[in-house]
Amino acid sequence: MRVLRCGVRAVLVELDDLDQVTRLHAALTDHPLPGVGELVPAARTLLLRYDPALTDHDRLGAALTALPLRDPERTAGGAVVVPVRYDGADLGDAARHTGLSVAELIARHTAPTYRVAFCGFAPGFAYLTGLDPVLRLPRRAAPRTRVPAGALAVAGEFTGVYPRESPGGWQLLGSTAAVLWDPTADPPSRLTPGTTVRFVDVAAPR
Repeated sequence: MRVLRCGVRAVLVELDDLDQVTRLHAALTDHPLPGVGELVPAARTLLLRYDPALTDHDRLGAALTALPLRDPERTAGGAVVVPVRYDGADLGDAARHTGLSVAELIARHTAPTYRVAFCGFAPGFAYLTGLDPVLRLPRRAAPRTRVPAGALAVAGEFTGVYPRESPGGWQLLGSTAAVLWDPTADPPSRLTPGTTVRFVDVAAPR
């Protein structure tokens, strides 16, 4: 762990991997350090914004080093359930790439409970961990210039939903009509770091 100064109101914690980021974020969420406000996780770092009247870089460095990390717990109140129609443009190619049938691919994608590791790329875009290793596919060789809002996709170790229309290079598996990003809401995103998520196939027999 390296704790770096980031101006006079923040420190940037560098960690070895995403698992350590997730565990430190969970520990700080459950046991906030005095003077620390916003937490901004990323793939290998965690940014802490703080009030310089209450704490400083040296005190935070000592407290972070002594903080026991732990595995995150499930979201209080349960997971966000996202209904999905598995009709993505890359669904067939993804199935062939993995050696699965389309039905098997859908079953593997809907089986896990995912966790929002961090947000980035675009406002409201959440990177979800917990993807079945078989479904870890490379990004498209040629990104699309337009991906519609609500598109469900995978790339590498992550899955996610495009919160609004944008360019994108992930493999598209499906789509959802659920509104996960609303700039007029508080908070604007339903998928914030630490939130657990389930995907449900709307075409599956009930």
